[in-house]
Amino acid sequence: MNKDNILFGIIGLLAGVIIGYLVTSSINRSVPIAAPAGPGVTANPSVELPPDHPPTGASGTTGGGGAAGGGMQGEVAAAIERAKNEPNDFAAQMKAAGLYYQIKRYEAALEFYERAQKIKPNDFDTLTSLGNVTFDLNRYPEAARWYEQALKLRPNDANVRTDLGLTYFLREPRDLDRAISTYRASLGYDPRHEKTLQNLITALLEKGDAAAARGFLARLEQVNPNNEALAQFRARLGSQ
Repeated sequence: MNKDNILFGIIGLLAGVIIGYLVTSSINRSVPIAAPAGPGVTANPSVELPPDHPPTGASGTTGGGGAAGGGMQGEVAAAIERAKNEPNDFAAQMKAAGLYYQIKRYEAALEFYERAQKIKPNDFDTLTSLGNVTFDLNRYPEAARWYEQALKLRPNDANVRTDLGLTYFLREPRDLDRAISTYRASLGYDPRHEKTLQNLITALLEKGDAAAARGFLARLEQVNPNNEALAQFRARLGSQ
């Protein structure tokens, strides 16, 4: 009985948070990091975190406002139960994982993504999602391994390759050279990839290579003159 109560409590939490989350689920959660404030964060002018790749596992609801919440709660309950009761159903595992990922229950999301990967070992989206969730758990070497597997399937994916570079930048000890080489490889596939340019400049500044940073800063200014990190980059380069 207690177990049932706990399950319904979790379902209610999931439903309530996801209803609000869906409004912004299409917004990239990548944000500049500009100070040594927070776990794993150092004094960098700007670092882009990976975008939300996992599927949301939810669609729009119909009917009145009162029914939407109840409908969403029922959908969440059904998704969790189906994933548990049908462990060989790939779509069910991915949907449950996506629901947990949205409310940042990363350990629970990881469990379902791992189940999905066992069913389809070479599914690009699953491998990328495993990279994202282990990244959010600050398990950077593990995230790198998942991203590397995904890139074997789609080597030209600049987003995933940039995320891979960030795992080298954030791990302890930091591997700046490998981060820089990974970002450069990403630009080889997409020379105007904004996130890659931004993170490459950050890594070059950390390495103390102001000349190279200026060159890529000029490219970033062309790609997006309104990039939020430009002012920080210019200020830092002006002092070197």
